[in-house]
Amino acid sequence: MRKATRSQWIKCTVVTLLYLAFLVWVGSWMGLVVLPFIFDAYISKRIPWNWWRTSPHKWVRTLMSWVDAIVFALVAAYFVFAFFFQNYQIPSSSLEKSLLVGDYLCVSKLSYGPRIPNTPLSMPLAQHTLPVLNTKSYIEWPQWKYRRVPGLGQVQPGDIVVFNFPAGDTVALANQAEDIYAQIYRAGQALFARRAINMDSLSRLQQRMVYDIYYAEGSKILRSHPEVYGRVVYRPVDRRENYVKRCVGMPGDTLQIIDRTIYRNGVAQQNPEGVQFLYEVQVKAGQVLSDEFLYDTLGLSREDTQRYTPGSTEFLLPLTAKALATLLARKDAIVSAVPVSMPVTHDMYPKNLYTNWTVDNYGPIWIPRKGATVSLTLENLPVYERCIVAYEKNTLRVAGDGTIFINGQATDRYTCSMDYYWMMGDNRHNSADSRFWGFVPEDHVVGKPLFVWLSLDKDRGWLSGKIRWGRLFTGVK
Repeated sequence: MRKATRSQWIKCTVVTLLYLAFLVWVGSWMGLVVLPFIFDAYISKRIPWNWWRTSPHKWVRTLMSWVDAIVFALVAAYFVFAFFFQNYQIPSSSLEKSLLVGDYLCVSKLSYGPRIPNTPLSMPLAQHTLPVLNTKSYIEWPQWKYRRVPGLGQVQPGDIVVFNFPAGDTVALANQAEDIYAQIYRAGQALFARRAINMDSLSRLQQRMVYDIYYAEGSKILRSHPEVYGRVVYRPVDRRENYVKRCVGMPGDTLQIIDRTIYRNGVAQQNPEGVQFLYEVQVKAGQVLSDEFLYDTLGLSREDTQRYTPGSTEFLLPLTAKALATLLARKDAIVSAVPVSMPVTHDMYPKNLYTNWTVDNYGPIWIPRKGATVSLTLENLPVYERCIVAYEKNTLRVAGDGTIFINGQATDRYTCSMDYYWMMGDNRHNSADSRFWGFVPEDHVVGKPLFVWLSLDKDRGWLSGKIRWGRLFTGVK
């Protein structure tokens, strides 16, 4: 072994101590196998790590210098993205006006504690698909069980949270924007639409049988028509699409929405400042609302105004309380702005429970808490079935007499093994959230957005205000 300098020993000691601290933090002693390589890199140098630097061929030195830099960057990015911070772009208007389409967020994984990756062999900077190649960005083996290392805190009511899409475990590649269970239900229901089944006249057991048929037939339709729906694939938890919503319900809470107001455990919750609802606006004949008024004064986007046709006297607009007051102040043009009453569509979560819930009047619903036991009935089983089967990996069957079997045992109780959260968008009438796909399990939580580091307005050009300078490096409230 060659004689090492004092500087090399100091560097080796510092790197070793930092690495050991990291292993203690993540609670993984398998990483000790790396210590001999750290020692060799700084002290013994038996492995020719930089052999290419002494190559007589210039092209070898040039090529390997690029390979060395790229490998180092990818390894560094992997650990930073896995355990510390991640970039996230707001793709939809579900959180407007709290967060805007085109906002780029710095998401802290330290806030709630980073997860040990479920799929450790994956390409950094690619969630599930490699660009250009259009192939999976991860290798499904090995799969590690869910474990979260200590963080700075826990999810709190009102937090804006980034999480993996719970209904994104199975995806129809031709329509990834909509969860596959909604597509399956709609396809199966359409197959039996002519029979006009009166669900109100059926018992809960009979309703379940009808929904089971919907899902069974809908699944066959999706899988047998890849030319329409695309190939159906499964994704591990940490490879599912990233979503961002506001946490409005905590584990153990009973949540209900009455006339647009959220109640947690019977207590009305104050709406965030940026929350917006849909209003039916009536203008005076001959009056036209200018683009400057709509986009600059009211702060609307092109997507917001798709239901506005210049010259029409009645149209729909999503408005915050501030924007509503500004609109109604236009006495010269506005007659009225009335809250829209959302209809019953029977597509709320859970889709296999027949209710009259809407986005404005929903529940009550109890949010599962780790260690809590829930009494199961045919009335509430659809609410918790996905938690039992999809998230906590049990088998469930309902016999012809209504008896519930979990893992082959007849039971009317279930003890939850994870905490769950209820997430909603601030754009309440334009948000696919827990009202449509249900609970967010704790193992799906990614992190907490800290600040907006870049904001691009998709409705404007580079020379006409595309960069929202006032939003750069602003904190996420």
